[in-house]
Amino acid sequence: MFDRRFLMFKMIVATVGLFSGCRCSPSTPATGVTAGAEDPKSALIKRGKTVYAGNCIACHNPDPKLAGSVGPDVYGSSLELLRARLLKGGYPEGYQPKRPGAGMPLFPHLEPEIEALHAFLNAAP
Repeated sequence: MFDRRFLMFKMIVATVGLFSGCRCSPSTPATGVTAGAEDPKSALIKRGKTVYAGNCIACHNPDPKLAGSVGPDVYGSSLELLRARLLKGGYPEGYQPKRPGAGMPLFPHLEPEIEALHAFLNAAP
């Protein structure tokens, strides 16, 4: 009988813990940052990498430092260039394109992700 009550107690404690929404995780005492938490800049770069992989590598190289089959290398692109190319299909004033032609389509759906894409394309290796 004792074993059944003890087992029942353990099940109740586990269920309460499961449904209580407890997000217990260790904190780093010096910083108060939750262990395993990503800093905002790293998170932005990571999101930009996902945006790049999902939208850009069809024409640009998977490595943005290398030219792709259709598009040029894009590593180090400025925020101004990204906005001009992705949203308007043009170039910033005075910018000299790396390749001739205007084959790049517009990507207006990426407007909220341009800063993340910029962070990825300008991240130190």
